[in-house]
Amino acid sequence: MIPVKNIRNDACYCLALEEYLLRNSSKEFFLLWHSEKPCVIVGKHQNALAEVNYPYIYANGINVYRRLSGGGTVFHGPGNLSFTFIGNGETGKLVDFKKHTAPVTGFLQSLGIPATFEGKNNIRVNGYKVSGNAGHVYKNRVLHHGTLLYDADLNLLNESIRIQAGRYKDKSVQSIRSRVANIADYLTDAPQMDVFMEQLSAYLSARFGSEGAYALAEEDDQKVRSLAEKKYSQWEWNFSYSPAYSFHGKGSWHQIDMRVELQVKNGIITSAQIGGTGLPPEWLAVGTNLEGKRHEAGDVLCVLREQALIPSGTNRLPGEWLKMFF
Repeated sequence: MIPVKNIRNDACYCLALEEYLLRNSSKEFFLLWHSEKPCVIVGKHQNALAEVNYPYIYANGINVYRRLSGGGTVFHGPGNLSFTFIGNGETGKLVDFKKHTAPVTGFLQSLGIPATFEGKNNIRVNGYKVSGNAGHVYKNRVLHHGTLLYDADLNLLNESIRIQAGRYKDKSVQSIRSRVANIADYLTDAPQMDVFMEQLSAYLSARFGSEGAYALAEEDDQKVRSLAEKKYSQWEWNFSYSPAYSFHGKGSWHQIDMRVELQVKNGIITSAQIGGTGLPPEWLAVGTNLEGKRHEAGDVLCVLREQALIPSGTNRLPGEWLKMFF
């Protein structure tokens, strides 16, 4: 496997890079990267809104991206290293989580960390999850990628992916929440993550017998940027791709207890009912006007402004409304 160098520390770009190398090359690669900005990455077959604490990530500017592979939701950002293996093989024998995580567990064990592969796709240390993994097959090629919690902000992680039980109902793949820990906590003199990344790169290069590194040509880099822009940064991929679902929210308006029931398909609200004893006509109009709109904060904000329930100059959906509609 060839290490890929000069990778941008941007999750959207890196997700596009993984897909581009998988589909447009016959070479075998490994990539190490991290995102400078906190973000949440959901699996291909998940309901994005159901997997995140939407009011929290909206208030804190944390982006949500959808990756090419299945599996559960993971948090990315400073202190969280990502590794990717792209290789060739025999159809039907490409996905092997234990095989693909073995080089990483071997590296951690070489540092004196008792890392083991457990369950279907996790690396754990003393029972705590430090790595989640997923895979995707394209023809005779496989993309395997995983996270490594090194010195991440675990409070930020836990709050970003804290689900709100009972609000979303669908048939999507559900994440299994686990107790997590940082790898740095198991090292006596933990180096900076950049150093840790260099150590892992050297270990993998030696294990795979890599000679030299691979750098994208300018033309390829432009194509990856285009894929990031046209697919991985778009609402249509990150949210609209979610399976159909129903949403049940509740809140309070002028001391009136309210309930919100939405039916959503392809990210579009197909049916909306706003209930509550003594609600004025403008609230009844909200339900009608939400139909055909995206289940997204900006669209909900526009409808509420149209009915003068939110001041016309408001450009962000306030927290109490976020909890009601998401």
